[in-house]
Amino acid sequence: MYPSSLAVIGLGAIGGSLAWQARLAGVDRVVGYSRLPAEGVEALKVGAITELADTAEQAARQAEIVLLAVPPQATLDLIESLAPVLSPGSVLTDVCSIKEPIIRHAIAAGLGDRFAGGHPLAGTHQTGFPSASPERLRGCVVYICETGTPAGHRAATGVASFWEHTLDASPVLIDPAVHDQQLAWTSHLPQGVAYALAKVLAERGLGGVSFGSGAKDTTRLAASSPEMWVDILLLNRSAVIEALEQTQAGLQELQELLSDEDRGALVEFCEIARRFRLGIDR
Repeated sequence: MYPSSLAVIGLGAIGGSLAWQARLAGVDRVVGYSRLPAEGVEALKVGAITELADTAEQAARQAEIVLLAVPPQATLDLIESLAPVLSPGSVLTDVCSIKEPIIRHAIAAGLGDRFAGGHPLAGTHQTGFPSASPERLRGCVVYICETGTPAGHRAATGVASFWEHTLDASPVLIDPAVHDQQLAWTSHLPQGVAYALAKVLAERGLGGVSFGSGAKDTTRLAASSPEMWVDILLLNRSAVIEALEQTQAGLQELQELLSDEDRGALVEFCEIARRFRLGIDR
């Protein structure tokens, strides 16, 4: 799908990048809305959007595709409030890293045939339009989730086509429940661990000069927006709790190996982790 008009609700790192890239790709009308007026003005100033709406509802009217690029709870709220104002034939989608609750809410709002969930794997700990880039989404994998309603596959096909042909991304169809279980391990767990580690380090009261690249790299995700991540962690809490429990078991194993001064087992423990990490970059 190469839309003639696009509405982007939320102009932060993902929404701002998406609007900007769509505009450069040739989408004639890109209407933006942000609850932070200065963010919208900046997007308009650099040409990432063609119009700045005063409300989300105003932005969504008469747009061929309406994309929600806001935290999960705000996404749930907007699905309900935008349902009555969407133009006939328009499609609603989102970019949240939690999908099953979003899909259920869209169906309950009567949008099952006109909604498809999306999640680009292009996130950053940075926030706001200053962290947007017209290149951020190019080439990224984006998960697409169907609602499962009779015509839901059409909306998913349209959204996938938009990501592929307008944004040069690589859409991958995935079941919403499978998505949330997978992301609990690959995204939500690392985020939670980063927050926990940063909190423990903060409580030690160490000076900034104490932290080298290891501490900074490991806690980078803790600089992310709590507003967004609390929504995600709560909405996917069962899967995240399971992942945290197994992580705690891994930390307990490491503690026991240290207590036993078992050098050989410690080397094996670290080597398994090292091989895994090197494999991610291949």
